[in-house]
Amino acid sequence: MPKSPRSSSIGKALRADGVQVADLDTSATPGFKGNRAAGEKLLAERATVLSDLQEMLYANGRSGDPRSVLLILQGMDTAGKGGIVRHVIGSVDPQGVDHAAFGVPTAEERRHHYLWRIKRRLPRGGQIGVFDRSHYEDVLVVRVHDLVPPDVWGKRYGEINKWERKLVDSGMTLVKVAMFVSLDEQRKRLAQRLERPDKYWKFNPGDIDERAYWPAYQEAYQAMLDRTSTEYAPWHVLPADRKWYSRLAVTELLIGALQGLELSWPKAKFDIEEQKRRLAQA
Repeated sequence: MPKSPRSSSIGKALRADGVQVADLDTSATPGFKGNRAAGEKLLAERATVLSDLQEMLYANGRSGDPRSVLLILQGMDTAGKGGIVRHVIGSVDPQGVDHAAFGVPTAEERRHHYLWRIKRRLPRGGQIGVFDRSHYEDVLVVRVHDLVPPDVWGKRYGEINKWERKLVDSGMTLVKVAMFVSLDEQRKRLAQRLERPDKYWKFNPGDIDERAYWPAYQEAYQAMLDRTSTEYAPWHVLPADRKWYSRLAVTELLIGALQGLELSWPKAKFDIEEQKRRLAQA
């Protein structure tokens, strides 16, 4: 099944090739010219397409197909990662989804190689895996806050590239999305959490402290994009000030990835006519 023109357009517009994080217009809608109403209408339509493709992937996995899709969502707090999970991944059958959110490593996780906890949550064949943050924390937060020496995190870019190459060779399609909001938009979203009792649980006072490190994060994200966006696992840079666009864009990226697998429904492993006769007599 060839990729749709819409998915190809957005996918191409979001590719990280040559993107400068410091110059990014976080309110832009690359690859889409409509307004919010048009975007939300289209999202509802495309969610059905995504759901059908995901069911086909799941069906193939149940039949022994080892292929899977891994969506990696990387971004500062309030970038909208949780909204993507609810509004995009929430439109597909949860049986076919492996979701993992990576926070501060636990004591046990610190005793292992930084990829140890990541490898344990990779999706199985037939699944769409979703990483809310990922192994890239170990070249972002670790770098910004000097948690390990530069000669340690500096080697991780190449290590990650080699590891992702193995994942792709094994049949996993990686959809890597770096989400960016402006500092003004982040302030608004944090303020909203402080005004709503149902959002207090999402507020972390440390998020305010992290705002002071944004220049350092920009450098870290730029290095991540420059050094780990590969032909087999490219980064997509997503302006995330407009939540409706973020959700539409990720939907299209997933549709494009699934269409690229050229899936078809598994063939029956039984005699269909025989089973019809048996059912009629049962």
